[in-house]
Amino acid sequence: MNRRTWFGTVGAAAMAHLTGIPPLGAPAGSRDRTLPIGPAGDRLERIGLQLYTVRDALARDFAGTLARVAAIGYREVEFAGYFGHPPGAVREALEQAGLEAPSAHVPFEALLDAWPQTIQDARAIGHRYLVVPWIPDARRQSLAGYREVAAAFNRAARAAARAGLRFAYHNHQFEFQPLEGRIPYDVLLEATDPQLVDFELDLYWIAAGGGDPLAYLARYPGRFAMLHLKDRDATARHGMTEVGSGTLDFPAILRAAKRAGLRHAFVEHDNPASPFDSIGSSFTYLKRLEF
Repeated sequence: MNRRTWFGTVGAAAMAHLTGIPPLGAPAGSRDRTLPIGPAGDRLERIGLQLYTVRDALARDFAGTLARVAAIGYREVEFAGYFGHPPGAVREALEQAGLEAPSAHVPFEALLDAWPQTIQDARAIGHRYLVVPWIPDARRQSLAGYREVAAAFNRAARAAARAGLRFAYHNHQFEFQPLEGRIPYDVLLEATDPQLVDFELDLYWIAAGGGDPLAYLARYPGRFAMLHLKDRDATARHGMTEVGSGTLDFPAILRAAKRAGLRHAFVEHDNPASPFDSIGSSFTYLKRLEF
C-alpha cells in the first residue's frame, strides 16, 4: 500500500476530528530551535521515525506502539494518519511515551477542503511541520500542473505560517523524471517561496529517480529542513532497505544536510518484512554513525 492509498483510507477520517483544545500559548514553530546534530557536528542527537513504517502495529495498538518505538531509542516521530484518534488523545499518547511529533504527513486534498481544521489539529497535537507527501497523478501531467501545485503550496504555507507552523513537501521518484525538458522537482523548488515552503528530502526516492541528494543539498541551502533516512539496494527490484545496509553514503549526506540547515531526520522503510527489526537496525546504525 502506498501513501496515496493509505491517505485514502485513514487521512480523511483523521482530519475530521474537532480538537476541543485551546490554541497553544506559543507559536508551534518557536519550539523548533535546535538541529538534530550533536554540538561537535559528528552524530545525530535526535533520531526520528516516520510512523508509516509501523502503521499496522499502530492501527492495532496506538499507545503501545508509540511506547515500543520510544523504547528502541527514538525521540521524535512523524505521523501519517492518526487511526481515528482525536488530537487530544494523540498528544496524550505522545507524552506518555516520552516522544515529540514535530511533523505529520497530510494528503494534498487537505489543502483544498480541510486546511483550517488540519492546522488547528496540528497545533493541538504539537506538530511544527505539516508535510504533503504525494501529488495526485492528474496534477503532474505538465509543468503547468506542477506550477499550479507550487501555487497551492505557497497559499497553504502562508496560512500555516500565520498559525506558527511550517509547510513542507516530501518527494518520491516521479519528480526527478524529465518533463517538457525540465526536472519537475526543480520547478517546485523554484516556484515555491523559500521563506515559506520547506522540503523533506527522501533519500531513497531521490536516488531511485536518478537524482543526487548531495547536489540538491548544495544547490538549495536552507530549503531542506527534514530528511527521510532510508537506504537503497540497487541490486533488488524493490530496493528499499535498512539504513546502513545499502549503497547511500550517509556520512556525506548528513554532513551536507547539516550545512544546508537540517532540523529533523526520520527513519523510514515503506514495506519492511519485520517492521520493528527494521527500525531497530536503522536506529543502531545511526546511533553509532559519526560523520
